[in-house]
Amino acid sequence: MNIINRHILIETVERLCIEANYQIEQDVLDALNESQNKELSPIGQDVLSQIIQNDIIAINDSKPMCQDTGIVVVFLEIGNLISLNFDIYDAVNEGVRNAYQNGYLRKSVVKHPFNRENTKDNTPAIIHIKLTMGDNLKITVAPKGAGSENMSLVKMLTPAEGYEGVKKLVLNTIFNAKGKPCPPIILGLGIGGNLEKAALLAKEALMRPIKDKSEDEIARKLEDELLDEINRLGIGPMGYGGTQTALAVKVNVFPCHIASLPVAINIQCHASRHKTIIL
Repeated sequence: MNIINRHILIETVERLCIEANYQIEQDVLDALNESQNKELSPIGQDVLSQIIQNDIIAINDSKPMCQDTGIVVVFLEIGNLISLNFDIYDAVNEGVRNAYQNGYLRKSVVKHPFNRENTKDNTPAIIHIKLTMGDNLKITVAPKGAGSENMSLVKMLTPAEGYEGVKKLVLNTIFNAKGKPCPPIILGLGIGGNLEKAALLAKEALMRPIKDKSEDEIARKLEDELLDEINRLGIGPMGYGGTQTALAVKVNVFPCHIASLPVAINIQCHASRHKTIIL
């Protein structure tokens, strides 16, 4: 039995929040460098150079890579041999609270969608829990900015619209978003399940390594085709035009009702902030 200490969990969440905002993932930084080499537009090349320089400064100077330090999304995978004798939701939020205070991160969460009063500590976090086998507690922290999140959507297509209908929806969404989600983007696409499952699939897709491919043959084909077609839209880095609008497309699929074709599009900016640890 792996006994998890509340204090350790709080400290871990705090550290992951700060690191996710300060330190870009190496695979994402590598993809940005590759993207700069592929970009045909001189303006697009210059924009990518500035993005890469910004990310390096953030790492070296321990500063947020973006002023929007996000609402915190936390994925917890809890093994059946884990022992917790405390409120894990409360502990996670304490870690977030400490991170945004001690890490000098912008506090962007409001108490109510209508009165807009700031909570002043960036809580509550959005917490997803999955039960697994074993004695590990896997924690993934993903601060999500509003620029890219606001361009995301969930749409219930009809089964008749099928594969091509999904592609049309995605391409129209990206084209209409233009530079607002801070391209080059990473696209998480959730297909199947129902309304809320599709959205979660899309969010989880953004946590995948940038170079991996779906194990599902049809999803893998869709990833390749959409990446190519998105990069032919001409939006380019930060919307200034060019050939590099997306770094990657990640498609997660799930069984669904015979009368439904749920599709969720979750767009991630070029920072793609997330950090994972196993306790």
